[in-house]
Amino acid sequence: MNEITSVLEALKHGRSGAADDLLALVYGDLRQMAAAKMAREQPGQTLQATALVHEAWLRLGNGAFANRAHFFGAASEAMRRILIEGIRRKRRRKRGGEAEHIDVAEAEIAAPEGNEAEALAVHEALDRLAAIDIRKAEVVKLRYFVGFSFEETAELLGISVPTAKSEWAYARAWLRRQIASG
Repeated sequence: MNEITSVLEALKHGRSGAADDLLALVYGDLRQMAAAKMAREQPGQTLQATALVHEAWLRLGNGAFANRAHFFGAASEAMRRILIEGIRRKRRRKRGGEAEHIDVAEAEIAAPEGNEAEALAVHEALDRLAAIDIRKAEVVKLRYFVGFSFEETAELLGISVPTAKSEWAYARAWLRRQIASG
């Protein structure tokens, strides 16, 4: 952990090669985060975990990150936004997003919608939750969009596992009410 923080400091001060050093240190963790999320995606997803990591890395740029938790929080947010943008892009009218999708092998049976509508609803409600309680919103991002365990979420946010579970329970109930009310 200290090594990542020291490389983040070097990056903040503009040291040449610090970004490459950081990528070498965190690539495995970023790849694991992306793979966990992609495993929960609907079959037929064209985005691969490696591509998700690379796109998130590009979006992070050479930003100034205070510590490991700040960096991984920003990375999870970048991944979340990339996945949501992909869902929105697929659903756009001009691309036939609202049209009924037909499985070619079974022409008369529509393909299941999966969890895209749910992911969009959670994403929109999550912005409202962040305005009220940023930590609860961070817990949802890490658990729902990245697929972290309670232990990983607690470690990344610097909270206890019971606190992570409590924040998750509250946030889930709050999001359900928001989504149900439209």
